[in-house]
Amino acid sequence: MSRVDLHIHSAVSDGKFSPAELARKSAEAGLTVIALVDHDNIDGIAPALEAAKNFPWLKVIPGVEISTDIPQGELHMLGYFIDHTDRELLAFLERMRESRRKRARGMLAKLAALGLNIEWERVREIAGSGSVGRPHIAQALLEKGYITSMKEAFNKYIGWGGPAYVEREKISPKGAVEVILHSKGLPVLAHPLTIDDPETLIIELKENGLVGIEAYYKDYTREEVERLVSLAEKYSLIATGGSDYHGLDDSAEVMIGGVEVPDESAEQLIALVERRMLKPASP
Repeated sequence: MSRVDLHIHSAVSDGKFSPAELARKSAEAGLTVIALVDHDNIDGIAPALEAAKNFPWLKVIPGVEISTDIPQGELHMLGYFIDHTDRELLAFLERMRESRRKRARGMLAKLAALGLNIEWERVREIAGSGSVGRPHIAQALLEKGYITSMKEAFNKYIGWGGPAYVEREKISPKGAVEVILHSKGLPVLAHPLTIDDPETLIIELKENGLVGIEAYYKDYTREEVERLVSLAEKYSLIATGGSDYHGLDDSAEVMIGGVEVPDESAEQLIALVERRMLKPASP
């Protein structure tokens, strides 16, 4: 069990548990540092920080996960230590969430054309107060018996290139880096092996302000982790990691702290943000 998990989702986006519940679960599991990185949503940060006050040994890093578009499909960018009160960031994320709602309705229409009828009302019920995401559609498909696992929904229907896939409002990885930097955050490339040639993109994004890549991830083999750690070292980036925990009823899901992330990953992020806070403002 790792003491660090830098990739956790709550019910504010497409997870099952509230931010406060995640703080409690993490503390009880013996974790010392977690990052709440809900998809295009930062409403869970304040309650997570408040709940963490009950557990002095637990540090919650305020974060977000932004979906971006590349020719091969989607790529996600993590933002750590963002200013979750920044008005421009809040407005940007609201636009992204509205795009997610439109996208979800489009996916339901495509699924219906395939003979898989899912009601929008049920998807909204599953999402609760959180922003609608593909896992909510997958859960609705599972409930109706159209699939046997959440993973099957993505592989057969709603994953990139699938027959029911619909794009959202587009933002480039570079654009996401800029959004995160503008909100005083630290941009980190999430699960980089979703593309064939991550190194080329890493070089480009490093020039734009990328500070890390997610090397320790639930789906990666030891060899893949070592490859990504080597890339991080090569380009002087922080190698981060996490479980990508959602709390969904899926036997294949990795639990909080289930990915071995070195303490050093969190320590380097914390040290970097502290150095930036101490740096004098430009004249």
